Amino acid sequence: MSAPQVVVHRDKELMARAAAARLITRVVDAQAARGSASVVLTGGRNGNGLLAALAESPARDAIDWSRLDLWWGDERFLPEGDPERNVTQAHQALLDAVPLDPARVHPMPASNGTYTGDADGAAAAYAAELATAAARETASPPAGAGGRGVPAFDVLLLGVGPDTHVASLFPELPAVRETERTVVGVHGAPKPPPTRISLTLPAIRAAREVWLLAAGGDKAGAVAIALSGAGEVQAPAAGARGQSRTLWLLDQSAAAELPRGLYPPSSP
Repeated sequence: MSAPQVVVHRDKELMARAAAARLITRVVDAQAARGSASVVLTGGRNGNGLLAALAESPARDAIDWSRLDLWWGDERFLPEGDPERNVTQAHQALLDAVPLDPARVHPMPASNGTYTGDADGAAAAYAAELATAAARETASPPAGAGGRGVPAFDVLLLGVGPDTHVASLFPELPAVRETERTVVGVHGAPKPPPTRISLTLPAIRAAREVWLLAAGGDKAGAVAIALSGAGEVQAPAAGARGQSRTLWLLDQSAAAELPRGLYPPSSP
């Protein structure tokens, strides 16, 4: 696992634009190297802010959108099209404006349709979809997440909650303790809606790069706790690491409780 790197930007707007520029570069490099790229999206104000900044970037067309796989780190278990679903918000912020291949967009199942009222079944179905993609990627039984079928995502994006949660992995709840499954149903989440679907820490840690986004003073305590050596059960963000890179992208308000020596003076 990689050690965390911290970059602090002046404000959330600059952070979103800089993160969008980083993501364009990373995706273009991956497509040049392997022909395609894969990104795991996150919701929330910072995840959607990044997508909106990407939509506005003149460089967005450097990406070959038809060769990009999009996955989600978690989802609210709500009906398809619900405005609170991460996939709905992502389409509004960016996805409807770029020429994606629909077959390469992988939303988590909704609470209506096949998996009505069955978040655990929906999670198992998404895990199977990930395993199929991992097998295609390697042309052999996949090695992601300890051999349990996760693609090697190029970038996995995560927002950090004020309680240190990432995806829908909340402190002390069973999902954050999961070591076998790659996707789980989450029940009794402390923020609405209480039922969700989430990647687990083993799946997150299969990514090549994990980027954690936090802006605003309400995130300062969580950022400081997660970067101070806290355990992942008590502070799930502390357990989110990438294979080759773990990048914390912050604004000055979210970094307010960090020691200044933790990030380089060159952070804008």
